[in-house]
Amino acid sequence: MTGQTMVKVGMADLNAAADGAVLKTTGLGSCVGLTLYDARSKVAGMAHVMLPSSDIAREAQINLAKYADTAIPELLSRMSAMGARLDRLEAKMAGGAQMFAFAGQTDTLRIGPRNVESCIIVLESHRIPIVSQDTGGNYGRTIEFDSGSGKLMIRSVQFGIKEI
Repeated sequence: MTGQTMVKVGMADLNAAADGAVLKTTGLGSCVGLTLYDARSKVAGMAHVMLPSSDIAREAQINLAKYADTAIPELLSRMSAMGARLDRLEAKMAGGAQMFAFAGQTDTLRIGPRNVESCIIVLESHRIPIVSQDTGGNYGRTIEFDSGSGKLMIRSVQFGIKEI
């Protein structure tokens, strides 16, 4: 993936790209890197989802990209505006790790698994199939998503590079 335009997606951020540009996000621990792709229009989208639900939002002006339930609809809107057809989208996900183990772990400490579960629920509500995922574990990931091919490259210190 060299010589291509790189579009950075920060933490609690999202973006869409086309024309062979590559979307990239780093620092996926408990966060989920969710990608959407329309293979016919070659429009790709990526959201760096930090938390499962905007119900817990405390900020006055909500960051739509931060939560699974608001990031995915916002990403769908942006991709649609670029020519993607929602009935052709496919999803891939990476991240959602459980970075730390706690004794007597409560559900509120399971941020990674809850992020994955929330993304799945929102995708199902929009009838978007998940074609591949690399989620869970206890390690961080960096991902790059190629809008020209729909390939998702996942890098981790523990496992090197993998493509899904």
